[in-house]
Amino acid sequence: MSSILFEIKDSIAFITLNRPDKYNAFNREMALLLQDKLAECRGNKSIRCVHITGTGKAFSAGQDLDEVVDPNGPVITKILAEHYNPIVKAIRRLEKPVVAAVNGVAAGAGANIAFACDIVVAASSASFIQAFSKIGLIPDSGGTFFLPRLIGWQRASALMMTGDKVSAAEAQQMGMIYKVFEADNFVAESQKLATTLAAMPTRGLALTKRALNQSFINNFEDQLHDEELLQEQAGRTKDYKEGVQAFLEKRTPNFTGE
Repeated sequence: MSSILFEIKDSIAFITLNRPDKYNAFNREMALLLQDKLAECRGNKSIRCVHITGTGKAFSAGQDLDEVVDPNGPVITKILAEHYNPIVKAIRRLEKPVVAAVNGVAAGAGANIAFACDIVVAASSASFIQAFSKIGLIPDSGGTFFLPRLIGWQRASALMMTGDKVSAAEAQQMGMIYKVFEADNFVAESQKLATTLAAMPTRGLALTKRALNQSFINNFEDQLHDEELLQEQAGRTKDYKEGVQAFLEKRTPNFTGE
């Protein structure tokens, strides 16, 4: 059985991490396959939103430690350079909205991959753990970049150093994630969100994502300049014209992502 399940339906790419017996922990095969599927999402114009979740009790427990201690397995630097860093870069560079639907525990790299996504929702039973300190490592997979920006320096520092578990409700309260759904409604609600995004002017969403990426490195003046350039591009899209016309005609717009 494949460690990554992949399905395209109604303009949404559904990516499911599928090593439930290992709590969807990443090994090399799974990491490279996820990269392949993200590349497919990037190149397929029919895909307008990406939905990432896991099977079983976990979203992802992070790195499969059996692979790390295997004398024939990849060393840590190779795991970062060839597994996780390409994944989080691909998510941020993918000019389509990416929803992380955290169905269970998200630990270590599993949590930080989720935080690299555009919108994170979680089941009420889910939890988030910066587990690295428990084994003497530092947070990776973009965790030291994204988490302080989501919840602030103090909370991020404390969670990274203590390795405390954060419930879904706590994560929402501190701004770590967008929304929490009850377990019975989680799948339907997370897919409903993806459906909503796929029907929106996705070229404009892509430019919004680009602007947010630029804000990580820009000063205020540079960000205003980039907003001007990106808004000019947005103003030339068919979806912008359709949105304005639909507003004037008091009808529901029909966006195509162009």
